[in-house]
Amino acid sequence: MTALLRYHADLLLRSQRWLPPVILYVAFLGVGVQSGQPVLDSLGYTAAGLLPVAAWLVRICVTGEPPAARACVAAARGPVRAHLACLLTALLVAALLGVAATVVVTLVSDPASNGHRIHVPRLRAAAAGLPAVLACALLGTAVGALTNRPVLRSTGRAVSAMLLGALLAVVSAGSPAQAAVSGLVTGSQTGRAPVPLLPLAAAALLTAAAFAATGRLVSRRSP
Repeated sequence: MTALLRYHADLLLRSQRWLPPVILYVAFLGVGVQSGQPVLDSLGYTAAGLLPVAAWLVRICVTGEPPAARACVAAARGPVRAHLACLLTALLVAALLGVAATVVVTLVSDPASNGHRIHVPRLRAAAAGLPAVLACALLGTAVGALTNRPVLRSTGRAVSAMLLGALLAVVSAGSPAQAAVSGLVTGSQTGRAPVPLLPLAAAALLTAAAFAATGRLVSRRSP
């Protein structure tokens, strides 16, 4: 699996198809996160913006290989492992991007509650923001896995379903991403920094289920 991860990571980096989602995410943060804003609000914004980026990275990874190369890798390592490596590569890149964004946003934001009334230590804010970012990275990867090959092969349907799924994952009540982000926003109002471990665990379970479901499907559709 390590060799497959290196292969897909190298394929992703060399293709430069990662540039549009990363640049869009940086621009999103540049517009929405300003120096001196309350740190927990900024971290909630950072987490929410990562979810569609993670889904986009999945699409890049699962569609980045030429059909002949994909068939060779599947024949050599098995279709399920090859597909899982694509998904894990996207997840790792999204997680690294989210961790870097969390560090930067924590440093430039004001360590205070909404209204700047209560001091919020930066380390405590980062400890709350990082699980929220990872939960959104996980759930975004799950959305990407369920809305791209092998589930949906038509580009139009896949992209439309991916965008809709990412939007619903951010705003729908009961979504782990929505719970994690709203927890940060609520914490910014009270001055507390709740660590969203339950949303993170729920996102991990949903992502594992999505990976397993798409793995079974890819094994059935492979020759």
